[in-house]
Amino acid sequence: MKQILEQVGLKALRKMDPEQAHGLAIKALQTGLAPAPGTITSARLKCELAGLPLANPIGLAAGFDKNAQALSGLSKSGFGFIEVGAATPRPQEGNAKPRLFRLSEDKAAINRFGFNNQGMDAIGARLAQRPKDMVLGLNLGANKDSDDRASDFAKVLSHCGAHVDFATVNVSSPNTEKLRDLQGSAALTALLNGVMEARALLAKPIPVFLKIAPDLSDPELSEIAEVALSTGVQGIITTNTTLSREGLHSPQKGEMGGLSGAPLFERSTHVLAKMSELTEGKLPLIGVGGVSNAEQAYAKICAGASAVQLYTALVYGGLSLASDIVRGLDKLLEKDGHAQVKDAIGSKRGDWL
Repeated sequence: MKQILEQVGLKALRKMDPEQAHGLAIKALQTGLAPAPGTITSARLKCELAGLPLANPIGLAAGFDKNAQALSGLSKSGFGFIEVGAATPRPQEGNAKPRLFRLSEDKAAINRFGFNNQGMDAIGARLAQRPKDMVLGLNLGANKDSDDRASDFAKVLSHCGAHVDFATVNVSSPNTEKLRDLQGSAALTALLNGVMEARALLAKPIPVFLKIAPDLSDPELSEIAEVALSTGVQGIITTNTTLSREGLHSPQKGEMGGLSGAPLFERSTHVLAKMSELTEGKLPLIGVGGVSNAEQAYAKICAGASAVQLYTALVYGGLSLASDIVRGLDKLLEKDGHAQVKDAIGSKRGDWL
């Protein structure tokens, strides 16, 4: 019955403005109206990400709950871990609306939000009241009008780091002008060194991940791998949204912004496999991009991911998709004779290189 109600709700939401529909989804989580299967785990699914114990390796990507407003509902939604944000030092409105577009024919979305969020003070206050029975991370961002964007990431970590289990440095959003320039070797090294210094000052240092774009060349990926290893970050998230519009069919394909969803799967999985090769298993990787079923989540793991994140597929499949993927992944691991998730990591990396 709940699944039927969810499908009816999804049809209604898809007739609304996408950003308004997203706001209602957050409200549903806040009021307990969203699916709440609770923790889904098994001996096979239990795993570790940069020292963090996970009930299962399927997580929620940043951007869904930008302001950490639905933590209680999300903690019961079946995910193994949750990432909120991005948070910037000061509140900012983001780009002008409309700024979110469904590409239904392509099972995709384009957004140009521009780090709209309520700022680290408001978000940090909510994080301080978080449920304790969840693995929770915060995506760190920079204010659009900042004089020193690199230092913004460290500021947010210093302010909020005590209340989360991991943090992600997000220099890969295409919606803040020149932000991706920070992925260059020299700029990225300086930025990450600053973040790691802030991390060292936390009472309990937490893992720091780096989130990268899918539009990088192999030489650029090689540089980023070297920087990540040299600066001591604890993992890499591959990948953010893409600027590519190759193969799209939806009328909205010409909108500016970052593309996410099904069309990103192939490219993001190649970048994941390449980064797995470059880092030689020295860093855990989180695979993101186009995952909408258990088979695709499993493919990410076999390409080199220690864990996987979802977002856009939830627009089309509903929040219950997360628990469906977790259960399906358990069956796939069993079918291939893997006793644990770690046994499958990178087992078919060559297929994606």
